[in-house]
Amino acid sequence: MSSDPWGRVDETGTVYVRTADGERVVGSWQAGTPEEALAYFERKYEGLVVEIGLLERRVRTTDLAAKEAEAAIATLRAQVDEAHAVGDLEALSKRLDRLVQTVEERREERKARRAKQSEEAKAAKEKLVAEAEELAQSDQWRPAGERLRALVDTWKGLPRLDRKTDDELWHRFSHARSAFSKRRKAHFAQLDAQREEARKVKERLAVEAESLAKSTDWGPTAARYRDLMTQWKAAGRAQREHEDALWGRFRGAQDVFFAARGEVFAERDAEQAENLKIKEGLAEEAEKLVPVTDLKTARAAFRAVNERWEAVGHVPRDARPKVEGRMHAVERAIQEAEEAEWRRTNPEARARAAGLTGVLQDAVDKLQGQIERAEAAGATAKAEKLRRELEGRQALLDQARKGLEEFSG
Repeated sequence: MSSDPWGRVDETGTVYVRTADGERVVGSWQAGTPEEALAYFERKYEGLVVEIGLLERRVRTTDLAAKEAEAAIATLRAQVDEAHAVGDLEALSKRLDRLVQTVEERREERKARRAKQSEEAKAAKEKLVAEAEELAQSDQWRPAGERLRALVDTWKGLPRLDRKTDDELWHRFSHARSAFSKRRKAHFAQLDAQREEARKVKERLAVEAESLAKSTDWGPTAARYRDLMTQWKAAGRAQREHEDALWGRFRGAQDVFFAARGEVFAERDAEQAENLKIKEGLAEEAEKLVPVTDLKTARAAFRAVNERWEAVGHVPRDARPKVEGRMHAVERAIQEAEEAEWRRTNPEARARAAGLTGVLQDAVDKLQGQIERAEAAGATAKAEKLRRELEGRQALLDQARKGLEEFSG
């Protein structure tokens, strides 16, 4: 008979394994020595050790599913319980027990990790939904649309939640996208309508501008072009494919008109500049008549100069007041000379002046006589009063005499 700490072989070749519950027959051996028999069954035990070690390694180092690990443990436990092997089978059972605990711990860890991931995914999706709902009200069509597309890609990269929660969040997310798309579509439909209306208005403006291009009614036509430009700006933009072409027609018509007007105005400006030189010469000639010494000669000379003046065309507007002012000054000087001559030669005026002078002279003489009599009578106060009255009458007499002298000048 041969034995070791975990098994033995009896005289009949029966092989036993020692367990906590006592010995158990694991086989028989008739082909060799007892030592060889024990060595054989010990190798079977080592095979179980290797299998358990491999499973332990898989559980520790891989993402082996808990159910799969539990099935593998159950298979190995059955093999250990019924093993035809010699070795510390109880130690193998304990290792399997610990492995069961490890699998359960990993299950809980995975469960907690999945719960955390689910919460994080839920929070991330709720954030995406909130942003999508905010973007749904945006009028920044291009950036908002691009951002919504990016949110969809982000959503696809997140793990799914439980069906109810995931469906509810997706419904809100999808509704926000649909609302934005609907608003954007309505906006661009309205914009298209506005641009079509702008195209019609600008087509009409371009036609009218073209009809005015050859007008020579410079002032009213230029004013009308300004009105058309105001209407053009107020009309808004037409479709891109029409806007540039219409503007080219409108602007081209304006250019034709204003180029023609510019040529005419350039000729007119040159003519008016020449007219100014002529009128300045005539004004200088008229100014030589002042001061007026011979009214008849000055009047005839001014009339001749003025006739030549009237025959000359327009001068530049900014120079007109100055040159016309020079002629008006000469005209006023001649008029004043005429008025002085009339006053001097008017018989009725002369008679009135002479009569007034005589009346005032009589009044002065009378006052002087009254003053002399008051002084002789010693009426000093009365004499003083009469002198003040005499001063006023004497001043009036002096003025009347001066006026009368003008008629004899």
